[in-house]
Amino acid sequence: MTPDITQRPTRLFLLSLVAVTAIGPLSMQIFIPALPIIQRDFGVAAGTAQLALSLSMVAIAFATLAYGPLSDRYGRRPVLIGGLLVYLLGSLICSLAADMAWLIQGRILQAAGGAAGIVLARAIVRDVYAHEQVASAIAYLTMAMIVAPMVAPAIGGVLTELMGWRAIFVSVGAIGLPVLALVLLRLAETNSQPARHRGLTGMLEGFALLLRAPLFCGYALNGAFAMAAFFAFAAGAPYLMVNVMGRPVSEYGLYFIAVSGAFMVGNFAAARLSRRIGGDSMIIAGSAFGLAAILVGALLAAGHVWTAPAIFGPMIAIAFGNGLTMPNAQAAALAVLPRSAGTASGLSGFLQMGISAIFAQAVGSLQGDSPTVMVAFMAAGLGLSILSVMLGLRYGRARVTAAGGD
Repeated sequence: MTPDITQRPTRLFLLSLVAVTAIGPLSMQIFIPALPIIQRDFGVAAGTAQLALSLSMVAIAFATLAYGPLSDRYGRRPVLIGGLLVYLLGSLICSLAADMAWLIQGRILQAAGGAAGIVLARAIVRDVYAHEQVASAIAYLTMAMIVAPMVAPAIGGVLTELMGWRAIFVSVGAIGLPVLALVLLRLAETNSQPARHRGLTGMLEGFALLLRAPLFCGYALNGAFAMAAFFAFAAGAPYLMVNVMGRPVSEYGLYFIAVSGAFMVGNFAAARLSRRIGGDSMIIAGSAFGLAAILVGALLAAGHVWTAPAIFGPMIAIAFGNGLTMPNAQAAALAVLPRSAGTASGLSGFLQMGISAIFAQAVGSLQGDSPTVMVAFMAAGLGLSILSVMLGLRYGRARVTAAGGD
């Protein structure tokens, strides 16, 4: 039975939102250390195994576009429950996969289902909490999106070594069951005023309006290419560590904690300094810092310094730079056209995951027994990131000046 449209923002309610937010990032990162083992077990090429990551990112990109409008039309609760059921089905398929094709299909479903929590938890917060409480509640959700992928690779590495890679998907499915129970038992419908269905045409018109705005494109592409550089690393580093350097899967996971920790520190610095220094200055500074770090990484790769610290050190610095950049870029992209903030959020997420999927698949397909391909794509991503925002600021400000500053 569906509860009435009343929902008190209790601690258990907030815990439910944190949980549904966390399972998507958790399931995305937890299996990455096991990709070299999965490739070996199924006897496929690295590029084929990489499809389990890149196609799941494409699934997240399109799901991110769909969940918001669907929940506006049909309600948050049924759409979230549907997403969690798809997530559980995908986890089951992955755990039983007899070949790479089935694993890829399961990962697509798992990722598309897990994206529901990321998208809808924030919408539910806006529905339920008072205006002055929204930022605090969203901070908890953001923490879940940072902490979950921070610890996930380490957990995935340990599970793979102790029980095999299938244990990863059994575990994330087992986590999804109590999360679904929390939603069924504790989460009422929060969308008391369903929106009129605008259809595909209306959605595309909103996207077109944003894509004609140079400032939005600059900010959105800055974040998208910065994230693409990260996923280029995520696609290449496990193979380098496990297949080329012969290191255990768990070691990759432990090093990855430092990467996530640096991103968290960068976010904290952005929260403290952005108002004082200015969002645009923070975006450019963070992007430039990341680009300098990958140039150091390129020099190490060219000098055949192929060690774990040489691979992870530049990425840790890049993660800190992304922490300075991405919160400011995302906030600025949503502020370009305030009345289209929801559409801007969906389109930004689509660009991030879509471009990241291209980079991840390219690295997985082209990499050899050196970090050269990975470093090259990371450098391209970070270079395009800073170029995008500089062009966006230049032409966006020129348009405002030509319009008389309105």
